[in-house]
Amino acid sequence: MHAGARRLAIGLLGAAGIATLVVATSAADPTVRFSNVATANTKSPGYDPPNILSPQLQEVEWARGAMAVENPGSGIKAYGYDDDGSPFVPVIAAGTNGGNLTVSGGRHPEAQKTEPDKNTYLVLKGQHGADPAYNYGTHFLFQGHEAGSPGYITRINLDADGKHRVTLLATQDVNGSKLPTIDGSTWDPWAQQLLFTSEAGPSGGVSQGGVWQSTLGGKVVNLQRSIGRAGMEGIQNDDQGNLYIEEDVGGGSPFAAPDNRARVPNSFVFRVIPNDAGDLTKGGKIQALQVLDQNGNPITQTVANSGVAPAPYVQLHTYGTKLKTKWITIVANSGTAATDPDDAALARVAGATPFKRPENGLFQPGSKFKDYYFDETGDTNADITAADASVGGFGSLFHLTQSPTSDNGAIELFYLGDATHAAFDNVAFFGGTQLAAVEDRGDTLHGQTALDSAWLYDTTANYARPTNQPIRFIAEGRDPSATLDSAISGVYGTLFPAPPPNPPGFYNDGDNEITGIHVSDGDPTKDGVLGAKLPKPFQGNGRWRAFWTQQHGDNVTYELIARSNDD
Repeated sequence: MHAGARRLAIGLLGAAGIATLVVATSAADPTVRFSNVATANTKSPGYDPPNILSPQLQEVEWARGAMAVENPGSGIKAYGYDDDGSPFVPVIAAGTNGGNLTVSGGRHPEAQKTEPDKNTYLVLKGQHGADPAYNYGTHFLFQGHEAGSPGYITRINLDADGKHRVTLLATQDVNGSKLPTIDGSTWDPWAQQLLFTSEAGPSGGVSQGGVWQSTLGGKVVNLQRSIGRAGMEGIQNDDQGNLYIEEDVGGGSPFAAPDNRARVPNSFVFRVIPNDAGDLTKGGKIQALQVLDQNGNPITQTVANSGVAPAPYVQLHTYGTKLKTKWITIVANSGTAATDPDDAALARVAGATPFKRPENGLFQPGSKFKDYYFDETGDTNADITAADASVGGFGSLFHLTQSPTSDNGAIELFYLGDATHAAFDNVAFFGGTQLAAVEDRGDTLHGQTALDSAWLYDTTANYARPTNQPIRFIAEGRDPSATLDSAISGVYGTLFPAPPPNPPGFYNDGDNEITGIHVSDGDPTKDGVLGAKLPKPFQGNGRWRAFWTQQHGDNVTYELIARSNDD
């Protein structure tokens, strides 16, 4: 961080300095030490509790939804809001009942919130913005936006003043097509491109999701022809320039009560081996992960559809059970494809293994890209039965072990979620063995249990033992906007009944979500690929930094910094 920006951030928090949180347990594995936040925040009407962090941490706000971008256009004028003419905050007008929301011209009571998602941090020289006379510094945070139309890409300029803080990079690709809503992101140093994923749903039976690449200046190219179509979210390089991608598409619920809240596993984990890692438009080999049960039989979509808790899925979600895996090729060379490959359909036919919404994954630092951890979000409903909970209904974390020179590997359960630890979304490594997993429970599960939490796991721990528990380092609250959105969504039809001009439905999510957890030193070279180095966040050199976004509501992007020990 630029020294001036660092002083500003700490001044906003009333702190006088930065303490180190890093305790070296060995020369090879720096480790952060967080105290546990005892309980999660709960959801109640009209209740907007603050975020509670481990006492060693504090958060710095870098951007929020209403912050103006420096270069408005294409219906975008703020960091986290579309400009459809609706107000950012619902308008209250005097009325006989003491006040009511107002809406006119067919607009909603508030603008669409665009939900900035996965963060990608880079340290770069020579970057420019809308103001040719301004020095934008060297520290930048990129994100795509998950809601609204068009989707768009923003850059938070961490060394800049408020006027130049957020730059709108792109709303369309080089062919003039609107960008889809965007979920995941990463920097690919082989291609020298930012990669953005979309889990956009099907249209006409064809998935609209996939991967888009962007130059640092916002020149965007659609990669669906070379990487394929699917509801993609997490994306990550290995040390050869290969891509690992998680699909996040929820399955149906064909079961009778009381099992009808269970969802059939319906999403795949992909690997792409490019023909040319420096040019992803040339295509390559597309593979999907297949897991074999204890009898050596593939766990396929047919198995997933066979019941609430099929025996192979129980095996997959049982501590201490290691199952063999295989990367199976679904497209031999997408560089010769005449149409965009339908990755999900091809994976299903080829016998790949579907999971319950695997959203993000990362290689463990120091593992030489042999150990890969990824999550399942699960069903996001506390009313699931014990049988469904046993196969990842509350979410799961998996450990995939593989050889870089072979398609074969092994997978084992690392953590099985429960009502307290559920709905895992983004992941990040804070140290060589410290894996953070943050929650996206959704409004239903929030109301049934609690608001979201961020958890820190130890990859050397055996979580089959009840005495081993992760550390909660963020108990997320609700900002006033999210609290209001939750209330409006429940009574929208009463406040604004048909007929027009009142538009149907209320399109903003209610409660806040933790997303975009990201720990990086911003190294844009091949040596900076996540997993290549041991993270060292919160150390005095300030190179490793940690970010997260409180999505929905005010859409605030924070940096986590060490709490000062100074009086």
